[in-house]
Amino acid sequence: MKYDIAILTCDQLENPDSLNWHTLQSLYEDEMLIHALQQTQLKVCRVSWSNPNFDWHNTRAVLFKSTWDYYYQFKQFSAWLDQIKQHTIMINPVEIIEWNLNKKYLIDLENKGIRIVDSIIIEQGKNVALDSFFQQFNTSDFVVKPLISGSARHTFKVTHNNITNTQLQFNQLIQHEGFIAQPFQQSIMSHGEISLMVIDGQFTHAVLKKSRAGDFRVQDEHGGTVHPYFASAEEIKFAEQTIAACNPKPMYARVDLIRNNKDQLVLMELELIEPELFFRFEQSATFKLADSVFKFLKAI
Repeated sequence: MKYDIAILTCDQLENPDSLNWHTLQSLYEDEMLIHALQQTQLKVCRVSWSNPNFDWHNTRAVLFKSTWDYYYQFKQFSAWLDQIKQHTIMINPVEIIEWNLNKKYLIDLENKGIRIVDSIIIEQGKNVALDSFFQQFNTSDFVVKPLISGSARHTFKVTHNNITNTQLQFNQLIQHEGFIAQPFQQSIMSHGEISLMVIDGQFTHAVLKKSRAGDFRVQDEHGGTVHPYFASAEEIKFAEQTIAACNPKPMYARVDLIRNNKDQLVLMELELIEPELFFRFEQSATFKLADSVFKFLKAI
């Protein structure tokens, strides 16, 4: 066995064609984590989960870091996951990774007392008139997005002005995958989305993600920006309670929060599979995660 741990990325980041700003930040943060892990004397490599030349028997464990293309090739990813979980330790645990893959996890957390954005699941193949959600949510705009997705793939903000065109696109997409519908939260555009990083159940740092003017998507690829953020005691408590509701407990996580249209703090997303952890805003968090990985591997 050559490595104690492999940090998982995706093809486009293992061998990038171009070095744009977001790619450079991702590579920099991966190197920060590699350095921190190496300080514990662990043997570390960085590899794409879909690299056909890597022998997964050569690493004791894998840590999901930037596998940001799995939702575009989900069948291949699922097959790979089933294959390597037989002989490789997964961080986070494979049970919670499989649970977190599908946004139905939000309903599970709601049932455990975690306040979420109001959500309705639309199963694959179901014929749904999207305009019914205007009344169900008592709103003039709402969002639909796939149950398994990321980076705002196939995510639509639906209004009375675009309902006809969106319905036509949705009718095609729902035949291939399930969706989730949620009322649009106005604070996304007025304030932004708060991301709190939690390692071993404890808050480490936070950032505020903002969309560009006129858009609602906060991701970098859609023009979003990231800013330092000092989380409140209420926000930290909410994030740590969200992690405490998970079973098994994740070693690391990103908890995305917003204020809903009633000005209540609610969970937007819980990222346990491949969260961007914004280590560039808090370098000490890399050493906290590295120490947790070291202690975990030493104990088993």
